[in-house]
Amino acid sequence: MTTSVTTERKPSRFRLPSFGVQVLIGLVLGVVLGLVARSMGADGVDATTGEVDPNWLTETLSTIGGTFVTLLRAVVPPLVFLAIVASIANLRDVTGAARLAWRTLAWFAITALIAVVIGIVLGLVLQPGDHTSVTSDAASAPSTTGSWLDFLTGLVPANVLGLEGSASNDGSVGLSFNVLQILVVSIAVGIATLEVGEAAEPFLAFVRSALAVVQKVLWWIILLAPIATVGLLGNAVASYGWDALGSLGMFTVAIYAGLALVVAGVYPALLRLHGLSVRQFFSGAWPAISLAFVSRSSVGTMPVTESVTERNLGVPRAYASFAVPLGATTKMDGCASIYPAISAIFVAQFFGLDLSVTDYLLIAFVSVIGSAATAGVTGATVMLTLTLSTLGLPLEGVGLLLAIDPILDMGRTAVNVTGQALVPTIVAKREGILDQATYDAPRGRDAWREVADSREPATAAA
Repeated sequence: MTTSVTTERKPSRFRLPSFGVQVLIGLVLGVVLGLVARSMGADGVDATTGEVDPNWLTETLSTIGGTFVTLLRAVVPPLVFLAIVASIANLRDVTGAARLAWRTLAWFAITALIAVVIGIVLGLVLQPGDHTSVTSDAASAPSTTGSWLDFLTGLVPANVLGLEGSASNDGSVGLSFNVLQILVVSIAVGIATLEVGEAAEPFLAFVRSALAVVQKVLWWIILLAPIATVGLLGNAVASYGWDALGSLGMFTVAIYAGLALVVAGVYPALLRLHGLSVRQFFSGAWPAISLAFVSRSSVGTMPVTESVTERNLGVPRAYASFAVPLGATTKMDGCASIYPAISAIFVAQFFGLDLSVTDYLLIAFVSVIGSAATAGVTGATVMLTLTLSTLGLPLEGVGLLLAIDPILDMGRTAVNVTGQALVPTIVAKREGILDQATYDAPRGRDAWREVADSREPATAAA
């Protein structure tokens, strides 16, 4: 008698691709849908305002991407405040906290100086101002400019939350925030908790608990990043396309060549110099870099930058939660070093003005120091106006470059965020506080994973 045994197979569970792969898929879909939306053309022109009405697909992509950036920015104020207060309180257990801060600022300056030198060299070699078909009719002064007083005024908080209100035409009031002011308030409160001592322990317990809640909310928002990538990149392609690149082709090449040299040359060299794997760094920082590229917002990407710096790169939370927000306001190798250096040379060449050695030294000085001076009103255009005004070049030159600014801004922001993750990693390595096991750990399916989902924390204790 033969007995047959039937083995029941369990249905295989569907597994989503890793976070990094999801973002890549989002990038591809964004480009495809953006091209489709652009080929559909506009729905017409608004008779009242004279503005072009986008088609339904462009509007949908814009809404998806804009909603995600709005959600990220909404988390920034409480995250910065809570993280910095908690990190300063934790720094009392970290040896050489003051040394960490100064070395962070020193490496901000070192990498910015290298980036601006690359920008100056490329501007002189490629001469983008002499190889352009843009006409002087496009020259116009920007509505927003930067000055050295912005740094001082930006340091003074308008209120304890660093929030600013503005009235719109429909009577509603919109709120915005100044990260630099929130940073100042947070540092003051953090230092005060150290001075108060034991009486501040209930407050610190509340801060740590609230920080955990905010980070959980942040994780839920980040899960939407692949979908948001489709909207952000798709809207950029649909709205701007690549038509404007023709007249400013050499300028665009110079900017992206400089960005590529910094990301693919300078940063890897610094990592190897400190005995760190280049592949591990970029695979760990990839979620922040990719999000920065499509969102064009260092501040909006800051929560992700801080998370990957802690959880993938092994930087202690007490240090990362201080260094990354500081870097988001003052560390901008793309916007504050490469871009203003090449742009200033472009404007000088376009208007037939000669720059002296002193002028090039001033460009370097503004790039290294000026990013802090414009932190309260962060933006590449503001940084460029500060550079031009310092050199005495015509501010009308800014208008020549505005047509392709969104295309350049994607690369600039990605470089900014890469540097904001790189410097804390290098400083932590030099100080001997980097969790090397976390840095070298296989990324597995997810380049960025939530600590709460792991039995063992992925970050090093401060």
